[in-house]
Amino acid sequence: MLEILFAGIAPGLALLSYFYLKDKYEPEPVSMVFFTFFSGALLIIPIAFIDYVLKAENVVKYDSIYAIFSSGLIEEFFKWSILFVIAYRSVEFDEPFDGIVYGTSVSLGFATVENIMYLMTNGMEFALTRALLPVSSHALFGVIMGYYISKAKFTKESRWPLSLLSLLLPALLHGIFNFLLLNQGSWLSMSPYMVFLWWFGLKKVQLAEISSYNHFQKNYIIKPGSNLKSGMKILLPMSR
Repeated sequence: MLEILFAGIAPGLALLSYFYLKDKYEPEPVSMVFFTFFSGALLIIPIAFIDYVLKAENVVKYDSIYAIFSSGLIEEFFKWSILFVIAYRSVEFDEPFDGIVYGTSVSLGFATVENIMYLMTNGMEFALTRALLPVSSHALFGVIMGYYISKAKFTKESRWPLSLLSLLLPALLHGIFNFLLLNQGSWLSMSPYMVFLWWFGLKKVQLAEISSYNHFQKNYIIKPGSNLKSGMKILLPMSR
């Protein structure tokens, strides 16, 4: 049992740590990051309930493209809701890169619980595959969602279109992932798509880092001679 718990939790925490440490200028409070992580974990309850109702009432047939894409939309909608209600409105969300930290935190909270439940049902032999495919993909959907919700927060114009994009683009990418996984299900078919997701996600990370740098250049004074390292408070607010 402990082996399954460790295998289920480790990939999510490793990915969360990676993206958290990419926040170079003013890292988010660990308490807030874990709060969003556990909020994402609790999403398994309403999502599982909706999934049960859809199956019990035969609302959709689960071998159809519609069901595959609706599953992605439902999961991403709930994650987006947590991100918007808890993180977006928080005073801690004060730089563009924060969206990526909180987006991955919410997504990996959900992915971690989902991963544990899957391994408990199907066995440890799927631990590596789950870590490299579903858990990693959830992290990248969170990156993309967080990037666009940050743009919505820190962009005066086009706020609502960007907010909508922060939901619909991850849902679309999630739907494509589900379609490939359920209809192809091989490393040969999934690997190119995962390479694309990592490329696209890391590109958004790079752009968010640049946006945060520009944000702090505009609003703060960087101490002369300081090295930009994660966890260091190296910024002084500019007088207004």
